[in-house]
Amino acid sequence: MTRVVIVDDQEMVRTGLRMVLDSEADIVVAGEAGDGGAAVRLVDRERPDVVLMDVRMPGMDGIEATQRITEAHPEVAVLVLTTFDLDEYVYGALRAGASGFLLKDAPADDLVHAIRVVANGDALLAPQVTKRLILEFASRPESHEPEGLDSVTERELEVLRCVARGLTNAEIADELFLGETTVKTHVSRLLTKLGLRDRVQLVVVAYESGLVLPGS
Repeated sequence: MTRVVIVDDQEMVRTGLRMVLDSEADIVVAGEAGDGGAAVRLVDRERPDVVLMDVRMPGMDGIEATQRITEAHPEVAVLVLTTFDLDEYVYGALRAGASGFLLKDAPADDLVHAIRVVANGDALLAPQVTKRLILEFASRPESHEPEGLDSVTERELEVLRCVARGLTNAEIADELFLGETTVKTHVSRLLTKLGLRDRVQLVVVAYESGLVLPGS
């Protein structure tokens, strides 16, 4: 059973999300919070598997709440719900440790799928968000080399570039003529060598380091 905490300052939004999740046999809503501070306290108490996190809220916003939650409870996945007018928050939330992004107007089935994906330890970025994230990195000229990069093989670099473009393991396998299991192994090794937690952090490091350039 996947336990979920819903965080949004609008009660109607929380109610709508709860209605969607209550209809799923393998998901249970462990609690709701209307701001970041309440979310941190709720997660401390309930230890859910997934947190659905709004970004812009009174008091502590979703970015600070995400950082506090992921630092205190790295096993908890934070799925950020965003809208196009909140693009400026995406980079900060990724750096704070979010495991995925989903647009607020996404269909209910996409929301349920996203929760299952991040609860399974994977990461998820909506394609629209990935494109905007790449544009954000394109505007940041500074770069730095992550620790462990010297141990990454050429094949792993190819996989990393594909991950940074938002490709799934199946799509990477098709593009590089590899088995999907082999791709998963390469991704796992990249995470280990670079000391990262999940796929989203691979995307951040790929662009932030200049290892992958927007448009490449």
